[in-house]
Amino acid sequence: MMPPLNSNSTLDSAAVEDLRTRLRGSVLLPGDVGYEESRTVWNAMIDRRPALIARCTGVADVIAAVDFARDNGITLTIKGGGHNISGLAVADGAMMLDMSPMKGVMVDPDERIGRAHAGCLLGDVDRETQIHGLAAVLGFVSNTGIAGLTLGGGFGYLTRQFGWTCDNVRAIELVTAEGRLVRASEDENADLFWGLRGGGGNFGVATRFDYELYPVGPVIVGGAVAWSGDAAPEVLELYRRMAAEAPRELALVAVLRLAPPAPWLPQEIHGKLIAAIFACYTGPVKHGDELVAPIKAYGKPVGDVLQRRSYLSQQSILDATQPKGRRYYWKSEYLSSLEDGLLEKCLEYARQLRSPHSGVVLFPLGGALNEAAHDVSPMGNRDAEYVLNITASWDSSDDDEENVTWARDAWTDMRRYSTGGTYINFLTEEEVGDRIHDAYGGHFERLAQVKSTWDPGNFFRVNKNISPGPTR
Repeated sequence: MMPPLNSNSTLDSAAVEDLRTRLRGSVLLPGDVGYEESRTVWNAMIDRRPALIARCTGVADVIAAVDFARDNGITLTIKGGGHNISGLAVADGAMMLDMSPMKGVMVDPDERIGRAHAGCLLGDVDRETQIHGLAAVLGFVSNTGIAGLTLGGGFGYLTRQFGWTCDNVRAIELVTAEGRLVRASEDENADLFWGLRGGGGNFGVATRFDYELYPVGPVIVGGAVAWSGDAAPEVLELYRRMAAEAPRELALVAVLRLAPPAPWLPQEIHGKLIAAIFACYTGPVKHGDELVAPIKAYGKPVGDVLQRRSYLSQQSILDATQPKGRRYYWKSEYLSSLEDGLLEKCLEYARQLRSPHSGVVLFPLGGALNEAAHDVSPMGNRDAEYVLNITASWDSSDDDEENVTWARDAWTDMRRYSTGGTYINFLTEEEVGDRIHDAYGGHFERLAQVKSTWDPGNFFRVNKNISPGPTR
């Protein structure tokens, strides 16, 4: 392992000062203004202190920072949005590249291409593309960084229509371990392009993504309907039936959790178990009204905000459930179907929640991604129809054990229903070694070969790491 920076060394201090002169952005050391904010990531369970932080404002800064880390033997980590559950954007004693200042978005409405720099959050891209009535295939929470989402696959409300986020990337610009800027696409460095569409940060520092855009919005039919926990078995059956029959323009998400103090839910239900269906229909609005009518009319809802709304509003509707600064621990599995036993277990563990912020979530996948060739990208798992996400979330470190135990117990009990695959972006740090093969669906050896070509020294290793494989 590369040693961390020895900040007490005169030589190292001089090197840091030289780096300051080479960067347009700032170089932060412990104690500097902005250091604490920059080192902090979304998951409060991650509390690490890098030796220094380079806040990059452009590609030249990234190249200078990579050169500095490589030449000085410093472990490098990369932070985009800092929203990943595993917190691998930051490591003690390492050098962090903070990409958050790089937020440029350029939209070509004629070519339907959106070019976004690696510091962008999903909301940054959505705001610019929606000016033209277009959208990229991104995730469910607007404060997520595009870089980690895309490099780890990515899925959201548009996935059933168009596939994984990485399926809809047309090019990626990347700084390699040698400090070179390269472009990867189907026509240029095709092996690297294949690896980047799901292989994470193993091959370099992604600085720009070119996304294919699709006509979406600006008005869609979306929102949520909630019922009391007593109705949860029937609501889950409604979800199973409607999700199976839904056209691809309609994405339905099922959530079991304790009712938050949201204004659309009556006070008397706050803190009690609810079952909710979140919906997003991006086809003709009139058809959307008709399609979601059975959801709105079902049983006796305790809350209903399923209506015509802007796509931008829909993209942020789950943000309040995922605030920065809480403690998070997740488990996830891909599912080929929603079996009776699985739904019963979802409800069983929802009734045992240890925190008002935790929940059990079912996301839809079936559609376009199932039709692509298995080896079109490392994401594989083209047999997945749903994602099961067991989301433990709480406030105090005193409650770590009981919340982590709840999530692990639920996962252990429900794993029997899995396809055997899991979503790379939902892996916690403890799972990174054991479950990478499951996440890549048989593509690990090919990824290792790409790694051996582009990063044979495993310089980029603080990630869901793929060690370099034997060269052919």
